[in-house]
Amino acid sequence: MPMSQPYILLVEDEPHIATALIYNLEQEGFTVRHVASGEEALELVPWAGCQLVVLDLMLPGIDGLQVCRRLRDLDARLPVLMLTAMNKEPDRVAGLQAGADDYLAKPFSLAEFLLRVQGILRRSSWYRLPGQADIGIRFGGNEIDLNEGRARTPRGDIVLTELEVRMLRFFFQNEDRLLTREELLTAVWGLNPETETRTLDNFIVRMRKYFETTPNRPEHFLTVRGRGYRFSRQGRKK
Repeated sequence: MPMSQPYILLVEDEPHIATALIYNLEQEGFTVRHVASGEEALELVPWAGCQLVVLDLMLPGIDGLQVCRRLRDLDARLPVLMLTAMNKEPDRVAGLQAGADDYLAKPFSLAEFLLRVQGILRRSSWYRLPGQADIGIRFGGNEIDLNEGRARTPRGDIVLTELEVRMLRFFFQNEDRLLTREELLTAVWGLNPETETRTLDNFIVRMRKYFETTPNRPEHFLTVRGRGYRFSRQGRKK
């Protein structure tokens, strides 16, 4: 598969939708490989070298949520755009919790679809932009390279997902400032700020397991009761 163009793996079982998406992606200069099932995608991804997976939720056999979770086990940083006919907020949250980086409900316009694809690829390139000021963040025995999406901790090295990088970058850019739940849900996940979800709380728990010496007594990723969260590189004030 030629690597001179961005390479996208499309996982879609409806032929007419797949045909339209392939045509428009190729018109934009992307190289596209199409499969019609989750099983085929999981067999292909380890050696395919794609830059993005466009993944339908309703697939025969293994559904899109299961595929997304397994993709995350194979490659924590591979961007995933999930497509679905299910347009309710809990469905979107379930897709994001499974590891999707973005979520687009059918029917959608091809223009919006292409903008989402371009946006994900642009954000994923943030890992590799040279000279960014947020490279090499250090605190509490941890060293985090957001450009590479990797962290070195006292417990070992970690490969970060794109969502984890986005949340960490937002915390680092707003160090020692209270960030409300609504602000985090909007800035990192793009969710309605009134969404009732445990997604944010689960991510905070994950950050504490990664980076806190004692996760149940955090020093850096702090809860401001009833209001939100705050990151402190220096640690909790005594």
